[in-house]
Amino acid sequence: MLLSPNAIGGRLRAGLYLTTGAIAAFLLLPIVFIVLLSFGSSQWLVFPPPGWTLKWYGQFFANPEWMASALASLKVAVLTTVCAVALGLPCAFALIRGKFPGREALYALFTLPMIVPLVIIAVAVYALFLKLGYTGTLLAFVISHVIVALPFTIISIINSLKLFDQSIEDAAVICGSSRLQAIVKVTFPAIRPGILAGALFAFLVSWDEVVLSVMMASPQLQTLPVKMWSTLRQDLTPVIAVASTLLIGLSIVIMLIAALLRRRSESNA
Repeated sequence: MLLSPNAIGGRLRAGLYLTTGAIAAFLLLPIVFIVLLSFGSSQWLVFPPPGWTLKWYGQFFANPEWMASALASLKVAVLTTVCAVALGLPCAFALIRGKFPGREALYALFTLPMIVPLVIIAVAVYALFLKLGYTGTLLAFVISHVIVALPFTIISIINSLKLFDQSIEDAAVICGSSRLQAIVKVTFPAIRPGILAGALFAFLVSWDEVVLSVMMASPQLQTLPVKMWSTLRQDLTPVIAVASTLLIGLSIVIMLIAALLRRRSESNA
């Protein structure tokens, strides 16, 4: 029996929904398991949990080492975000509006950290800071994280600049504003979604980074992923699941903020 085009389309949509749902479940189930383990009553990472408790969250927030690592991660991520935006903004302007030779090669150089395996970057950065004597310092953390976060910031700002009509900025200059005033008062507000998106990407890249952080860490300064990694090698305590849940939770909050800002910018456009 031949099926009508509507019936075929309905079956194709149903198959697409089922496939998408199966892939989403495959990707999200491990995250759900981690969150559930953080509330388990067992002192080991056992699933399903024999009971439910909040004591592991109490141990996490009462442990000065875990709290110091969490605060270190937050400090490094914020500084990385500020530096990535401060460097990415002029770089994006230069790559879009510059008329110098080698611009494409420079763009490829800036995006290279997205292509090169992270462990290679980590070894190279570690060797550099080891020679300079800055390993285990906040400066080393921030610079190494900026290296991998900067491409995301530059690409986000470049995409916004490509969508911006430069004639509006030129009109502001014709009306009496200087080029700098036109950029600050006209261009920056127009590309604000790209700047915010680049900042959020930079924050998330730094917040979850473990390979570079392991190389840069010291007994006095460890980010939360490094603390999780070192603890995981010694003990499978559910406090690790708590730390993972907090990492996931903050990442979700950041993505929701990005979605709200994007929706607001689209409604204002």
